[in-house]
Amino acid sequence: MTPDPLLLRALIDASPLIDGLPGGAPGEWIAAAEATVGPLPASYRWWLGTYRAGRVGVGVLADVAPPPHHDDTVEDITAGWRRADQDRLWFCAESDGGGDRYGFALDRSRGAEYEIVRRDPWTGEEEPFADTFAGFLTVCAARESGFRDGPVPDLARLWRTAPGVRLGNGTTVYGPHVLTARNTAHRVRDRAPHWTLVGDDGAGHGYLTRHHGRDRTSVYRADLGALDGDAAATGERVTGDLVAWLSGLSELSDPA
Repeated sequence: MTPDPLLLRALIDASPLIDGLPGGAPGEWIAAAEATVGPLPASYRWWLGTYRAGRVGVGVLADVAPPPHHDDTVEDITAGWRRADQDRLWFCAESDGGGDRYGFALDRSRGAEYEIVRRDPWTGEEEPFADTFAGFLTVCAARESGFRDGPVPDLARLWRTAPGVRLGNGTTVYGPHVLTARNTAHRVRDRAPHWTLVGDDGAGHGYLTRHHGRDRTSVYRADLGALDGDAAATGERVTGDLVAWLSGLSELSDPA
């Protein structure tokens, strides 16, 4: 699933954890960097073209410099230390140099993206962190907001790739930057306390999943104006796999 730039920008604007500097890098700077390190992931190229540089918490994100100076500084994505490990390109490290590193796993491509791994500075062990650079930003924002990876399993899966989804038929599935506000606006905690509103169809109906119990993957479509107690009783079940369902719907026209 391709991350939506509009949702990604909204996530960045809303998250106090993510600080993107105004003004992006020209395309020729990015192309010069890619001539050294190879193709960069699509959502990271978008970040470079929109912000160029920034931070995620205490982590400094790699930027690009104008050629021919594009590998002269430690901040540049082409710096030697970032590509010293085979099949890894380290794009984020804590500013004191002693914390976690986050890198593109160049041996694990996902279309125009690479999976993201985190390396422990003490043990050198790696663990999967996200499926795209956009997912890296989303997971970081979700954890900062108290969601860990996500409040329900399928949102956790989705957020590893993208900060929500917009489809041409009006369907929206929320990112961590709007989830709480949407649930508060519709008083879901009071009206359906065992459920989480994960999205809506743009026409007055919401998509809800249970946040406790054995079945936390079934998604039900229910009238948000008549929400009362059990969405499974008042709504219709639309899927047991939110991410696969969205992937199927994405064959519709893209949102404007």
